[in-house]
Amino acid sequence: MRFNEYGGEAARLAADLVNASRPLTPELLEPILSAHGVAEATLPTEHVQELTRWCDRLAACFDRQELRQRCEVINGLLADTASQPYISLHDGQPHLHYSSPGADSAAHVRAVTAAGLAYVVCFAGADRLGRCAREACDRAFVDTSRNGRRTYCSLRCANNDAVARHRAKHR
Repeated sequence: MRFNEYGGEAARLAADLVNASRPLTPELLEPILSAHGVAEATLPTEHVQELTRWCDRLAACFDRQELRQRCEVINGLLADTASQPYISLHDGQPHLHYSSPGADSAAHVRAVTAAGLAYVVCFAGADRLGRCAREACDRAFVDTSRNGRRTYCSLRCANNDAVARHRAKHR
C-alpha cells in the first residue's frame, strides 16, 4: 500500500521513535529523523526530553485497542501539537505542512507524527498500526502490505515465530 509523504512516512517515523532505545539522546535521534526527511535532525537536549515524553504517548497508538479509543489517543496528540496546517509551495508543488513555518524541530516532529497517524487511521484503517505478534518482540509497525493483514514487525520475527511454533509442535 502506498501512502502519501505525511501519511505513511510520518507514521513510520512515529513507529521508529516508539521503537528507539531509551533513554533517547541527540545521537540516537539524529539518524532516525534524518532517515525520515526531518531537515533539522540535530536536537538540543530540552527537545530530546520533550520528544521522549511524546514517544511515550505515541506508543499507545500502536497498542491493540478499539477504534474509538485509538482515535481518542490520536485526537489528544493532534490537540497537543497546536499546529496549523498550511499549503507550501517551497518545491514548486503544493503540499501540506503540519507545523508552523517557524516551529522548532521537536514541534515539527510532534505535528507530523500526529498528522501521519491520523492519516493512516482515516485513509488506510486503524488496524494498519500494530505491534509485533511475536512473544519476544513488542516493536511498533505500520502495515503497508497490500492486504493489510501483517502481524509481525519484520520477516525475521515472522520466521522466528514460525520456527518456534514448529519446534513446539514437534516436541
